[in-house]
Amino acid sequence: MNPFASDVDGIKQLAASYQQLRTEIRKVIVGQDEVVKYVLLSIFCDSHSLLVGVPGLAKTLLVKTVADVLQLDFKRIQFTPDLMPSDIIGAEVLNENRQFQFNKGPLFANIILADEINRTPPKTQSALLEAMQERQVTAAGVQHQLALPFFVLATQNPIEQEGTYPLPEAQLDRFMFNIVLDYPSLEEELQVVKSTTNDAPASVQKVIGKEEIIAFQHLVRRIPIADNVVEYAVKLVASTRPNTASAAKVVDEFVAWGAGPRASQALVIAAKGHAAIHGKFSPDIEDVKAVALPILRHRIIRNFKAEAEGMSMEKIIAQLL
Repeated sequence: MNPFASDVDGIKQLAASYQQLRTEIRKVIVGQDEVVKYVLLSIFCDSHSLLVGVPGLAKTLLVKTVADVLQLDFKRIQFTPDLMPSDIIGAEVLNENRQFQFNKGPLFANIILADEINRTPPKTQSALLEAMQERQVTAAGVQHQLALPFFVLATQNPIEQEGTYPLPEAQLDRFMFNIVLDYPSLEEELQVVKSTTNDAPASVQKVIGKEEIIAFQHLVRRIPIADNVVEYAVKLVASTRPNTASAAKVVDEFVAWGAGPRASQALVIAAKGHAAIHGKFSPDIEDVKAVALPILRHRIIRNFKAEAEGMSMEKIIAQLL
């Protein structure tokens, strides 16, 4: 059932809710506006985000704050080298009647904070794959559906740090956005220090709940999009694949592997969401460009020449837009 009088009315409500969410989150998180935008966008687009940054940049605090402003069940999983798949999915145990009973793991919630996801071996990282794509988990041969909405917001420290396991490409592809957090500016850091070293804890109000989020997710998918915008998104992704007819010159020179079709899907859905949160009724090419960097950043693999010459992923993507 459509809870909105019309889709136009729905988009107006979505844009208003987005602004309210931003206002509440700003009470706790100083700066990081782009990061907050992409995290909220991934929620409205029914997908997952990976936040990358050095320790101490409020990655975990941001995810906790987002869970607080949305009326959703929230579970945090701290990934460690000895974490097993059954620790996050759950396991079959014998109950008092000597019957096997499935004990649900922390994955059974609406928002999962997968903290420091690259500190755990690939075996456990892969346990998230089915949950992220199919919204279900399999334990002892039995499938268990997860509650909707379901988001994985994962944090990781840069790969160069000690004791990390790089995420497999298949896993990275499941994240719509790869959001890089940078150090705050001097003014922002001053504000952070002042607000966190006093005795007045910041509190946030709940803004929207499960039903509204699910309604907004369906609304975003219903937003009409012009053929030329879809074509631009697909051609942009095709231009990242080296040694193909569509490849850009910079790609043939500096890229080993390009992005797959899931990137094209993500660009179109994210462009629709980006248009909606800004109160637009249909996305244009500018919306695709606005979401291209965090979508393509983790789906393209640079070659040795790019790394040797200091050609960053950001520079390559900027030349494609």
